[in-house]
Amino acid sequence: MVSIDCKDDCNNAPRKALLRDLNISFARGDVEEILSRLSEDILWRMVGDREIQGKPRVREVLTAMADQQARELHIHHIITHGAQAALDGVMLFQDGSRVSFCDVYIFSGHSKTAKIKEIISYNSKIGG
Repeated sequence: MVSIDCKDDCNNAPRKALLRDLNISFARGDVEEILSRLSEDILWRMVGDREIQGKPRVREVLTAMADQQARELHIHHIITHGAQAALDGVMLFQDGSRVSFCDVYIFSGHSKTAKIKEIISYNSKIGG
């Protein structure tokens, strides 16, 4: 069970709620729920690490990461504007490690049903 702390009020902002829920899915290792939000040609840039292109390849990476489920997810800010958005927070993992993160999201359009076509992820391990 993942403890969730979201400081941002998403009640009247569907895209903010989508990003909150997407990050909860990341914390829980729910690969299928994450993939349901992504376009087929998704580009995931993990800054300083690698770039992953296409849903099948993202599925492989997420499946490999699914064992690293978080114990706690703290979402600090969710910012949306048009087809772009950003979210930052901290995850505490089962092994006690902590990662501070900020993800930038580019959607395929402005509609509420638009899929995410690009994610730019910045991560920094906190402490030991």
